[in-house]
Amino acid sequence: MGTMDELQVAAARVDLAAAFRLAVRLDLHEGVCNHFSVMLPDGKSFLLNRYGLHWSEVTASNLLMLDAEGRVLAGEGEFEKTAFYIHSRIHLANPAAACVLHTHMPYATALTLLENGRLEMVEQNALRFHDDIAYDDTYNGLVVDNAEGDRLARVLGVKHVMFLASHGVIVVGPSVAEAFDLMYYLERACRLQVLARSMGGKLRAVRPEVVRETRRMMLADAPKYAGAHFGALKRILEREEPGYSR
Repeated sequence: MGTMDELQVAAARVDLAAAFRLAVRLDLHEGVCNHFSVMLPDGKSFLLNRYGLHWSEVTASNLLMLDAEGRVLAGEGEFEKTAFYIHSRIHLANPAAACVLHTHMPYATALTLLENGRLEMVEQNALRFHDDIAYDDTYNGLVVDNAEGDRLARVLGVKHVMFLASHGVIVVGPSVAEAFDLMYYLERACRLQVLARSMGGKLRAVRPEVVRETRRMMLADAPKYAGAHFGALKRILEREEPGYSR
């Protein structure tokens, strides 16, 4: 990686702050828990939310900049220990995971509470996640050391989504926009599956070849669509919560 460009860092701060504010609006947050991060252009440092802030309070300027050893390079306040061990280890293990989002969003988390809970490929939004979800079926408690962070990174591998048994989900992507778009549609897909199962009928199967072809078509347009989606959401924030970018 090259040296950090100040404009790139500023843009990353704005995008990550937007992700926090939007997560509140979409009920993807929980208390002052959960955490989002984005790797910076130097490949050695990343932005993470400060401990103790509600996500509606996160701004571009109050995000912390950390290195892989947990040193605070910029910003005031402390970070949550579990946040550091989850995010730093995934960033280090997978450079393609530039943005790492961890939430306890309700419908996706509900699936992690089921024995062998899986997102079934029975609905259009779900199909984009075909063969792209890792399932960690072992809940080991809070992530408070490098060993557990490394274990999670190994389970995730090169996939973009990981379901954490009895816990929540992790979504990663090459940019904040793409990771946020994945997280948004993951929760939509999980919500529809939970609702469908609540009706007690049998889930309607989708032919395997249709699953594969639909996913291929979705992936082809994913970066462009995610950029348009996230851009539109940021325009709403600019009108209604302009302080987020400061």
